[in-house]
Amino acid sequence: MKTSEAAPLRARAEIDLAALRANVRALRAHAPGAQLMAVVKADAYGHGALPCARAALAAGARWLGTATPEEALALRAAGIPGRIMCWLWTPGGPWREAVEADLDLGVSGLWALREVTAAARAAGVPARVQLKADTGLGRNGCSPADWPELVAEALRAEAAGLLRITGLWSHLACADEPGHPSVVPQLARFREMVGYAEERGVRPEVRHIANSPAALTLPDSHFDLVRTGIAMYGLSPSPELGAPADFGLRPVMTLAASLALVKHVPGGHGVSYGHHYVTPGDTTLGLVPLGYADGIPRHASGAGPVLVGGKWRTVAGRVAMDQFVVDLGGDEPPVGSEAVLFGPGDRGEPTAEDWAQAAGTIAYEIVTRIGTRVPRVHVNVNAEREA
Repeated sequence: MKTSEAAPLRARAEIDLAALRANVRALRAHAPGAQLMAVVKADAYGHGALPCARAALAAGARWLGTATPEEALALRAAGIPGRIMCWLWTPGGPWREAVEADLDLGVSGLWALREVTAAARAAGVPARVQLKADTGLGRNGCSPADWPELVAEALRAEAAGLLRITGLWSHLACADEPGHPSVVPQLARFREMVGYAEERGVRPEVRHIANSPAALTLPDSHFDLVRTGIAMYGLSPSPELGAPADFGLRPVMTLAASLALVKHVPGGHGVSYGHHYVTPGDTTLGLVPLGYADGIPRHASGAGPVLVGGKWRTVAGRVAMDQFVVDLGGDEPPVGSEAVLFGPGDRGEPTAEDWAQAAGTIAYEIVTRIGTRVPRVHVNVNAEREA
C-alpha cells in the first residue's frame, strides 16, 4: 500500500484504516447482541471499498453490504470471503453470476424472485435470498399487501431446492431524527411481517432493520444484525444525534491539497467567476487545486472552510471545476503548503460536517462525492499492534 509520503502532491484523501477498525469495534459494542454488517457501497462511501472491507472484517464485522451486485461481485473477485449482501437490482441483472459467487441477494418483489430462481436453476446452485419488507420507507421493499404472495412463492422455490431464504429485512426512514413518530410503527410493522413469514415456515438466519443511527440509539431495532454505513467511517448520521466522539467514533478520511499559487492582490480585486467575492483590501490569495470535478460542492462557494497555516480560511468566490481560492488575509505561506479541507478535527481543521453545513447537505454526500482524480491513500493498513 502507498503511504502518505508517497501520495501525489496535488491532493489526497488519506484514509486511516486504524480509525475504521476502531469504529467497527465501537459499533459492535453499541449492538453487542447482533452481528455487524459493514456497508461498503459506493466505494465504501468514497473511502475505497476493498481496503475498507478488509479492515472491517479484521475488526469483527461478520457481513459486508453493497448496493449493486457489481460492487459485491468485485469484492468477491478480489478474494473477499464470507457473507456479502447486495440489494439494488434491475431486471436482467447479473443474477447467475451473483448466485455462483455465493452472494446474499436482496429481493423486494416477485419479478426479482422469479429472475433469481431462474438463475439458480440455470446455475444448478441454490441462491441465497433475503426478502425485503417495505415497513414505511416507501422506497425499495415489498409492500405489506404483496408480502403474502412473495413469501409463498419464495417458500415454494425453497422447497424445490432453488433457494434458501437467509434473511428478512427492512429499512428505517427517520432513525436519524430523535423521537420521530415513524420509528415505533415501522418496528411494529417489521415484527408483524417477520412473524407472518416465520409462521408460514421461513427460518431466516438474520432479521435486520437497523442502519447506523438505529445501531447507535435504538437497541430495540438491533434484532440479529445491524447494517452500519456512515458511522463506520467515523461520521455521525445526524448532528441531532450527536457528534462522532459522542459515540466513540473517529472520522476516517482527511482531504488535503497543496497550495498551487500564493499571490498579492490589491483591494477591490474580483476573485473567481462572476466576482462574487471582491477583496476588501490588500491581501494574499491562495489557490487550492481542487474543484467541483473532484467533488468539492459548488454550493459551498463563499462558505467552505479550509485550514491553511494553522488558520481557518473560507472559499473566496465560486468553486470552479478544478480549483478554488482562499483569502489568506495577508499571510504568505509558501507554495506547496498544505490546505486541509476536512479531517477528524484534531489539528483544528474543519470536518466533513462543517462542509455539509456550508453546502446545505449531509456529511454522507461530502465524503462520497470526492472524485477519482483524488487518490485514496490508505494508512495504518496493518492491525498487528492494535489492542
